[in-house]
Amino acid sequence: MKPADALILVLFGLSLYTTFIVFIQPAYFGNTYEVRIINGFSNNSSLPLVVWCVSHDSGDIGGRALQERDDYSWTVKINPFWGSSRFVCTMKWDEKTKKFEVFRASRDKYRCGECGECFWLVKEDGFYFSNNGINWIKNFPWM
Repeated sequence: MKPADALILVLFGLSLYTTFIVFIQPAYFGNTYEVRIINGFSNNSSLPLVVWCVSHDSGDIGGRALQERDDYSWTVKINPFWGSSRFVCTMKWDEKTKKFEVFRASRDKYRCGECGECFWLVKEDGFYFSNNGINWIKNFPWM
């Protein structure tokens, strides 16, 4: 193969790759999301909401004990090759415990909105989701 032919082949491959990344997988490649868990209890000054989270890509990301209106947040950058970023958190308050996915790329790439905001408000009656911090939808109860 001539050097000029090899160069054309490489440039063609790069253009195909760029087209794939830009047009076919825009929701996966390089998108960043903010995941935030907010203690929305009305009166729990003596009992914090304990949150502990794990990333299935990078392992244990740690936990926090949240007092009323405190929050715990981090940034998620979707894995550009597999698009499989996933975070699971365990939440404990008093005698109640709940473990669930607070972020899953396949579910949340569109649900978190154009700004990439994935917010969870934890209240006495359950868990609420919002992609703007204003409009909250109850996803499920504690039990």
